[in-house]
Amino acid sequence: MQKVGNKYGLHRVIEPVGVLPQPANKLDNNMDEIYDNEILIDVQTLNVDSASFTQIKEQAGGDHEKIKEIMFDIVAKQGKHRNPVTGSGGMLLGKVAKIGDALKGKIDLKEGDKIATLVSLSLTPLRIDKIKEIRDEIDQVDIDGQAILFESGIYAKIPDDLPEGLVLSALDVAGAPAQTAKLVKPGDTVVIIGAGGKSGMLCCYEAKKRAGVTGTVIGITHSEKSTKRLQDLELCDYVFPANATQPVAVMEKISELTKGEMADICINNVNIPDTEMTSILCTKPSGTIYFFSMATSFTKAALGAEGVGSDVNMIVGNGYAKGHAEITLQIMRESEKLRKVFLELYA
Repeated sequence: MQKVGNKYGLHRVIEPVGVLPQPANKLDNNMDEIYDNEILIDVQTLNVDSASFTQIKEQAGGDHEKIKEIMFDIVAKQGKHRNPVTGSGGMLLGKVAKIGDALKGKIDLKEGDKIATLVSLSLTPLRIDKIKEIRDEIDQVDIDGQAILFESGIYAKIPDDLPEGLVLSALDVAGAPAQTAKLVKPGDTVVIIGAGGKSGMLCCYEAKKRAGVTGTVIGITHSEKSTKRLQDLELCDYVFPANATQPVAVMEKISELTKGEMADICINNVNIPDTEMTSILCTKPSGTIYFFSMATSFTKAALGAEGVGSDVNMIVGNGYAKGHAEITLQIMRESEKLRKVFLELYA
């Protein structure tokens, strides 16, 4: 008889007692027995959050053995992979090993199905037995290990018509293009910071699709290489490289491109800190900023907007939006150019 679990995974919280798994300091990651409402996953790949993996790489000086040590240490101390500096996690790809009795027949999964979890590693009980390969250029780590998906957890089955690596990379940032689809209206001027990265390119595609011929999409990149890649994709009306931590210079360029009107919508996808003021200054006071980046300081954003007298609407980067997996995978099916780039870079 399996033990009865809490829908949100409270039964796995060791300390502090009473909090949810995400803010908890330590989770029970014993996989010998599962609760009746859990899904046990044999993990194949961890797709670590970009801000988190960037920080880990910097801490390790790029050394793969030190990266392994840091990741093992995180999981040993917390029972999950929540970066203690950034607070973020990532997601995983794996195969369903066991389904709790209370869930059997109530979900569209069976043992052996390959899935990507769509909830953060920062709340997912995880055990790492072995780190087999680190692909630091795409923030992915292949492991032997197991994880638990709670009853409230969301997931996506890996479709047959798209490669696994492509699906994992795209779904890791599925919240960004889905939120973009909700926010952007025909005729909007949209500024995307970090437009040349994984989430940025998906947001550019969706923004262009939603803003239409009367709208304008401006992509801000961080290198000549990503600028050229984004220009070749033809997803933006304007693309330029800039240091997003220099708000005044970027604001002046956006003012020039928009004839002083600034952006209706600004989407921030960068994986480094101190880009909050750039987002605020590039957005008209009545506009909206979507901070998808986990490197965002919401204290800096709130006080920064207040400091410059901007009544801008700021949205926390919720990685979940209804239908986000379907929207993101549909982009991969619709755009041959973008699919090719994702296959080359991330799969």
